[in-house]
Amino acid sequence: MSDSSEPRCPFLDPTAGAIHAEAAGLRGQGPAVLVELPGQVRAWSVTRHAVIQALTTDPRVSRDFRRHWPGIGEVPDGWVLGSVAFQDSLVNRYGDEHRRARGRIAPSFLPRRVKPMRPQVQATADRLVAALGALAPGERADLRGALARPLTMTLICDLFGVPEEMRERLGHLIDRALDSSLTEDAALAVQNELYERLGELATYKRARPGADLTTDLLLSDRPGEPPLAEHELVGTLFTMIAAGFETAVNLIASAALLVLTHPEQLAGLRAGRIGWTDVIEETLRVEGPIMYVPLRYALEDIDLGEGVVIAKGDPIMVGFAAAGRDPQEHPDRPDEFDPTRADKGHLAFGHGPHFCVGAPLARLEAEVALSTLFERLPELALAEPGRRPARLPSLIVNGPESVEVVPRPRTGGDRTRE
Repeated sequence: MSDSSEPRCPFLDPTAGAIHAEAAGLRGQGPAVLVELPGQVRAWSVTRHAVIQALTTDPRVSRDFRRHWPGIGEVPDGWVLGSVAFQDSLVNRYGDEHRRARGRIAPSFLPRRVKPMRPQVQATADRLVAALGALAPGERADLRGALARPLTMTLICDLFGVPEEMRERLGHLIDRALDSSLTEDAALAVQNELYERLGELATYKRARPGADLTTDLLLSDRPGEPPLAEHELVGTLFTMIAAGFETAVNLIASAALLVLTHPEQLAGLRAGRIGWTDVIEETLRVEGPIMYVPLRYALEDIDLGEGVVIAKGDPIMVGFAAAGRDPQEHPDRPDEFDPTRADKGHLAFGHGPHFCVGAPLARLEAEVALSTLFERLPELALAEPGRRPARLPSLIVNGPESVEVVPRPRTGGDRTRE
């Protein structure tokens, strides 16, 4: 909690309306900058590629809030970043505890496990793109709501055995839990209902076990390890389901928007000069789907140079989506979308021990969704080409709130008949 006697520090905008400009300003101030978060919580913002790499592999940095954040008692109830910062799951474990927790779930998302899912991803994409193609000429649709979100939500819910009647509400609550512009009362209500719904999912799967990852977690009997406690199970379900669709939905929505606003790159795709892998990796660089992942904590004083020392116990916000735009890492037009560039290096899926286990699935979903969309709907165009869509009001996830398109533009003959 900040103190009125302390010097003022930059306030991170909870609506994230200009998140890249904000990150660029912080990057220019030093390797880490003390900022104020919603709820008057202070943390170090880190937006430089090299510093992020160093801190995310440094054993002096932990994600265990219970053991390593002495200031946790001052955080208000219903803190808007608490849904992620206080997850009771593998993401907020440290050292051997993290390795054991990750070992329960990571094997299910290995590339060799994900590859056989392609037909299922393709079938879902085919159905959703066909519905877009069936719209009347000139009729608008939102690619986020009509393709990216239902595709990724369907896949992750199938993987975890979430019944159809629970999916829409669960997805809505996860979206709201990542909205950092909420009031504390609203955030607390969302967090409480979200964990109640996830508890209902666990109860449902105990009564109806199946070939899904929730059942696997419930029946987990790794040698020498007790079953997950209820709070750990619910926390793990939130981690995996939220990350399993929020990351991919923002990747697909951002990539589609970038391609549609860069016709020269779309032409390159259609001519075969670039591929969808190029587009996806460049999107991950310039519009990483995760901005800040709160929080990490210093186990001892960490000297970053340039007069910046992160004190023991201080929380750290790592700006993964900012790393790809760091001019020290990408000196050639770091803010421009260019899938033809040779170096598309990024940290969009994290780095080090906490690297996102769902990265192979997100890449597969994006490749199938985008290739199917642009191949089946060659006339696809933005509904309002000159309008930039609003960004998600979140310091955690990064992407457009909507991508309004016209799958089948009106022709001159169509307008004549009206």
